[in-house]
Amino acid sequence: MKDDITPKAKVPLAGRLAGKTAIITGGANGMGRAAVQMFAEAGAKVAVFDIATDAGRALETEQKGLGREVMFIEADVTRSDTVRAALAQVNAAWGPVDTLFSHAGTIIVKPLHDSTDEDYDRLMAINVRSSFIVCREVVAQMRRNGGGSIVITSSIGGEKGFALESIYCMTKGAVLQLARSIAAEYRDEGIRANAVCPGFVKTAHGLREIDELDGLGQSWSDSSLNAVQGRLCEPEEVAAAALWLSTDEASFVNGTALYVDNGWYAKG
Repeated sequence: MKDDITPKAKVPLAGRLAGKTAIITGGANGMGRAAVQMFAEAGAKVAVFDIATDAGRALETEQKGLGREVMFIEADVTRSDTVRAALAQVNAAWGPVDTLFSHAGTIIVKPLHDSTDEDYDRLMAINVRSSFIVCREVVAQMRRNGGGSIVITSSIGGEKGFALESIYCMTKGAVLQLARSIAAEYRDEGIRANAVCPGFVKTAHGLREIDELDGLGQSWSDSSLNAVQGRLCEPEEVAAAALWLSTDEASFVNGTALYVDNGWYAKG
């Protein structure tokens, strides 16, 4: 890919989320990790909910070493009791949560006719149930405390159909609709909800997806990737979009799907 056209300029972050208390689910690796780093640099207190304990603890140590307020909590966000306990831990340390980036998710690349009930249940739990539970618990808190911002990670596959990713596309369409529905239901209580919808991203998750698609005969060569989105997206570019949606700069942006795909969705 054309890495030489990757943006090099660093956007100033200091103070953009000053005074905010944020939760980032799935924040131990990849795009989530990039978001933790950016949100913390921007001045937010950031709680990371993830099951990747070693990576999460290493991230917490790294960020604290930089003077940032980051707390890792091992939490299976598909379970209501675990999420409530983790949220209570954040509240005890920092008070109410006003910023949520619901990013936890995964993918299964497989033909629909080979997909199992277990595949469906797993992806629905990790991608959809987790967002439902975390958003429900945080919305209840935001209503009591004057509002807040929610961003959910959907995908370009939330509105486009892709072969070999039928269950994944279902889940990403579901969380996109969750964001829109929260925006419609809670706008007048000061709660905004939006979704980021990336294309292919240069993370372990994104590179595995490309490899598995290639292995099933759907070739994603450099030229194929270049034709649809120009180059691989950097995880920091998705994190920056989520951060902007979480700031007061985006105060009138509500219920939107923000495509982070270099024009792929627009081009068709």
